[in-house]
Amino acid sequence: MKNVYLIGYMGSGKSTAGKHLARILDYTFLDIDRHFEETFRITVMDFFQKYDEQAFRILERKLLQDTFQLNNYVISTGGGTACFQDNIKLINQNGISVYISMHPDSLFARLKNAKRPRPRITLLNDEQLKSQIDMDMLQREQLYQLAHVKVKGENLDVTALARLIAPKLGISLATD
Repeated sequence: MKNVYLIGYMGSGKSTAGKHLARILDYTFLDIDRHFEETFRITVMDFFQKYDEQAFRILERKLLQDTFQLNNYVISTGGGTACFQDNIKLINQNGISVYISMHPDSLFARLKNAKRPRPRITLLNDEQLKSQIDMDMLQREQLYQLAHVKVKGENLDVTALARLIAPKLGISLATD
């Protein structure tokens, strides 16, 4: 069996979709950001403030590599995980990658109203946030597009996604 890796920009719904997908597939759910915080006993936000993004990406990559030893997991990656070094290549070699894509306007609306603080955008005003999303997506989209499966994040039907990837995992789902 393989793992499922959810990739995409922050706020695209990877964690929410991942929990539902894991339940449907009867897999275990793992959120890389939460795993980071539990492992290193520091919030991602505090880590970014104390150190920097580069240091975070190095430790995040190690946690990602550790997941390659797991089986039957749905793993929600951080928004930049797939875009650091050759992580997308490693993800694709070790599981089924699913890119949850969203229009920049949808990402803006979600991030502007997010309950959880995000270290790369926490101090940005609306104009800066829109600009940051556009700039990041320009850099990241080509890597996100390397995913095995691509789905729209707006109104995502997780059950349909499960049906789509179940054959790739070699499993059959109970019929509704």
